[in-house]
Amino acid sequence: MENVTYRESWFGNIKGDILSGLVVALALIPEAIAFSIIAGVDPMVGLYASFTMAITIAFVGGRPGMISAATGAMALLFIDLIAEHGIQYLLAATILTGIIQILFGLFKLARYMKFIPRSVMVGFVNALAILIFTSQLQHFEGEGWIIYLLVGLTLVIIYIFPYLTRAVPSTLVAIVAITALAIYMNVGVRRVGDMGEITQSLPDFFVPNIPLSLETLMIIIPYSLALAVVGLLESLLTATIVDDMTATASNKNQESTGQGIANIVTGFFGGMAGCAMIGQSVINVKSGGRGRLSSFVAGVFLMFLIVVLGEIVVQIPMAALAGVMIMVSVSTFDWNSLRTLHLVPRSDAAVMVITVLTVILTHNLAIGVFTGILLSAIFFVSKISQIRVESELKGTKRVYRINGELFFASVTDLLTKFDYTEVIDSVELDLARAHIWDDSAVAAIDKMVYKFEENNITVNVKGLNEDSTELVNKLANKLGSH
Repeated sequence: MENVTYRESWFGNIKGDILSGLVVALALIPEAIAFSIIAGVDPMVGLYASFTMAITIAFVGGRPGMISAATGAMALLFIDLIAEHGIQYLLAATILTGIIQILFGLFKLARYMKFIPRSVMVGFVNALAILIFTSQLQHFEGEGWIIYLLVGLTLVIIYIFPYLTRAVPSTLVAIVAITALAIYMNVGVRRVGDMGEITQSLPDFFVPNIPLSLETLMIIIPYSLALAVVGLLESLLTATIVDDMTATASNKNQESTGQGIANIVTGFFGGMAGCAMIGQSVINVKSGGRGRLSSFVAGVFLMFLIVVLGEIVVQIPMAALAGVMIMVSVSTFDWNSLRTLHLVPRSDAAVMVITVLTVILTHNLAIGVFTGILLSAIFFVSKISQIRVESELKGTKRVYRINGELFFASVTDLLTKFDYTEVIDSVELDLARAHIWDDSAVAAIDKMVYKFEENNITVNVKGLNEDSTELVNKLANKLGSH
């Protein structure tokens, strides 16, 4: 993977970044409004969040070309807080979320991403693709055949236009063309303006109006912790996907800190907490966006659309934006995972499928990912807990050769593999092909030695590697003398 300088990340792809930023800004509007409605707040709260997040992350993020804004995963976590305490507590929780994320970045917690297996990553991506697709179905409800025609035309333009020219992103052409067609033909389809009232004004800076007390902190801290974890999980997984799509590296710890700074800024400007958006990030990359400029342009153009072109924006048919998001869901889904599902180990296939189902059923990416990680850990422990014991009688001495990893999950079966009452003089436990990992394993071997010696059988333990010997010497009651 190539690394680029900070300057190159801004100005290395000016034309591509500007054009892709325009597309992303258009795609952000319905999402931001929809997520505001989910959370139970004014549409402008989501739009202001998308504006401030996109611009701030352009400067301080660790993954150029990735788009951060208001997201559904975060909005779902706000519902109860807003219902019980109101918008001011939401803004305070957003600022605290940012502080926690900065701490995550400073303590370099992004390195724990390596514990997320590929099967969970694929499940996460596929679940997101399905959620993006299913969230578009609401736009078809109560509409006639015309919406199917407009969505179909949008997709045709998106996929066919690149064969004519790649100078302009086909997604931008599709949105402009379908909007012009809908206005010209005066077709009665749902428009952006029907989703919620858009105020043509810039956000104001203000401090959330809440009592500065321990009681307030106790109210918002559970929400802020959940938001910080979900936001970073989605952001860092999306960063990995963008890394792969662009064949470039990114700084995950800087991204954690950047997300935190962006959320703090957002909270002071009347927006709700956000994170990286896989859908918009994919649109950005597919439209030619690679650098920080694309995110900056997306944020600036989003506000330009609302403040200056608000009258036109409200007329964009939802059919055009639904078509773009359907394209995103199709290109996000890992189709190869379906083709190889029967080839990968069953445990990996099960983890992927269960991750997808959990995310879809709960609409919570964090629960899905944690379920996948937990299952992967259980399957892994199950795999490496298989112990093989070979036995050979040499006169009056029985030699047991133990093969495998000795730890809490494998020692229960191990104890049953020996004949403690056999009429012999001595036993040799050969551990050359085994490794002792924890006190459960030491206690198990200690117990075996004790059981043999109870029956007047001498025990000789041999073959312990250096690490195992050190652990045994620390913990064993019997082994030290053998």
